[in-house]
Amino acid sequence: MSVQSNRREFLRCSAVAAAAAVSGSGAQVMAQPQGFGGGRRGPAVLRLAIQENRLPGETLTEKLDWAEQWGFEGIEPGGRDLPERVEEFQRALSGRQIKMSAICAGFEGCLIAPDKPTRDQAMESMKRILTAAGELGSVGLIIVPAFNRQESLPHKEARVLLTGFHRWDRRPEGGCDCLLGELGDHAVQHNTRILLEPLNRDECYFLRTLADGASMCKDVQNPGIALMGDFWHMTWEETSDRGAFLSGGEYLKHVHMASRRRRSMPGEDGEADNYIDGFRGLKELGYQGDVSFECGSQGDRMVQIPAAVELLRRQWEQA
Repeated sequence: MSVQSNRREFLRCSAVAAAAAVSGSGAQVMAQPQGFGGGRRGPAVLRLAIQENRLPGETLTEKLDWAEQWGFEGIEPGGRDLPERVEEFQRALSGRQIKMSAICAGFEGCLIAPDKPTRDQAMESMKRILTAAGELGSVGLIIVPAFNRQESLPHKEARVLLTGFHRWDRRPEGGCDCLLGELGDHAVQHNTRILLEPLNRDECYFLRTLADGASMCKDVQNPGIALMGDFWHMTWEETSDRGAFLSGGEYLKHVHMASRRRRSMPGEDGEADNYIDGFRGLKELGYQGDVSFECGSQGDRMVQIPAAVELLRRQWEQA
């Protein structure tokens, strides 16, 4: 065999070995304990959802009519008054194709506040919303441990309070005595989850990347604790949309969507609104959750919302 042939064979074998290594690494990420129905997923799907207050219409029924007409499969309400609206949503969603998506915050207090009464207020408020979320078949309640405007504990102390994990040689097994563990247990009892949401540094400093959120989920090891990603916040904090989603792995259960510059409807910021790289990551994960609109509009919602739906479906096909 010639020297050139030997070189070609070496390069071919090296490429095969590298591909196998990447595949093996991906399989290891997918095998982490991830909540209900863990393990490998099926082919990825684009399931679009939209927040209730982004839709036109005077009543919930009118809003759901528009959502279904535009092809949305999920509705995402706020959590503040959700416990009092369970029957309203059950009646309105009965017989429809559209289903309940995630629940967006709405809790009181601050989970990592310095004073215990404020933390207790957050815990009780979240549990009430989780109970309602479970009755409605929601994937989970979106939470932020603390916004910048809220007084909070130092980062390390807050992390221990949330995850119970503070020694690298003493990783908890089978759960932990911590705030997220308690919330996760309550969520599992009601067949739903807590969804940790990383934000950009202008809104919070405690949790800003999906990799950090995934590491918290791994520390807690509770099927009731999961993660979501938001294209708007990822624009400012992540170096790669695809990489961010892959770092979330199967902890990733929900995604928020907005334009990349003004947090408007996808497409309203022109060429900046390219989500193909992120969609590739979701496809590699076999993502089955919702991609939900959390955004306003610079123009006529009756025009911009269906245009945004068309844009995302086109880019999903291109990914």
